[in-house]
Amino acid sequence: MDKVKDIVSAINNGIPKPIYFLMGDEPYYIDKISKYISDNVLTEDEKGFNQMVLYGRDTSVDDIVANAKRFPMMAQHQVVIVKEAQHLSRSIENLVSYVENPQTTTVLVVCYKYKKLDKRKKLYKSIQKNGELFESKKLYENQVSEWIRRTLSGKKYKISPKACMLLVEFLGTDLSKISNEFDKLTIVVPSNIEITPTLIEKHIGISKDFNNFELKKAIGEKDVGKATQIINYFSQNPKDNPFVVTVTLLNTFFTQLLQYHGLKDHSPGNVSKVLGVNPYFVNEFTVAAKNYPMKKVSSIISGLRRLDLKGKGVGAGKIDQADLLKELLVQII
Repeated sequence: MDKVKDIVSAINNGIPKPIYFLMGDEPYYIDKISKYISDNVLTEDEKGFNQMVLYGRDTSVDDIVANAKRFPMMAQHQVVIVKEAQHLSRSIENLVSYVENPQTTTVLVVCYKYKKLDKRKKLYKSIQKNGELFESKKLYENQVSEWIRRTLSGKKYKISPKACMLLVEFLGTDLSKISNEFDKLTIVVPSNIEITPTLIEKHIGISKDFNNFELKKAIGEKDVGKATQIINYFSQNPKDNPFVVTVTLLNTFFTQLLQYHGLKDHSPGNVSKVLGVNPYFVNEFTVAAKNYPMKKVSSIISGLRRLDLKGKGVGAGKIDQADLLKELLVQII
């Protein structure tokens, strides 16, 4: 993200802002920025007297202001980091008087996770004027694969499209969780090596053969044997393979397949652009379109929605996941 780079650049150039208000639904960048400030504004010798961490549950806005107004000792700056500041949401607007006239030798970092300031209020506008306001937005699922690729590229790794999809499917859009798995991989896998599904299975524990990605592929190819093997595996490992994830992924796939049928231009470039998928996976839609005409796809989508409701207990009693998966396969194939 460009704004993250700008923040890092200013700190590296010795010109930090007096206030960094880090807010939003994605905690990954909030943690990264606050840690970078913690690690780089002061030297290790300076930190003893000039760096303080407060927690929103245990402090107040008045305490934050009192600490922010102190002068540094034998250093150009002091750093005050407020973690879990979202617990101060009811009183956070009281910070406005300090923000309007901040202590220039203090670097105040406020970590306001899972919440956002009201843009209409004075605090938001004051921080924009006198400090750095950073909103960390949750990535959509179709953005996470590109984030994975760029992040690993920065660490001098490549990752195959299939391996990328495995990580997204298994770990979702939680960037912190994905980053933790990267750390495991980079310890044992040398750089400049492409990360493959085999390496992910070996070092992270995600099965490269029995996962929703392979189920989708088997269903698209009408490979009943392979699809049956996968749903049997899911039935035996329901906690690692929740039905709601499976039915959601398949609903997305068939919705995209419906779009594919409606396209006049089926060239890989156009399909990739319109459906928002990696060109590597375009052939899956080409194959599936031959096996599932448009009318059948519409019927499948309706069936998947009914199964989704049934899996959530709507209009039916508790149904075993194994039975739901079998019904799902029968309805599709």
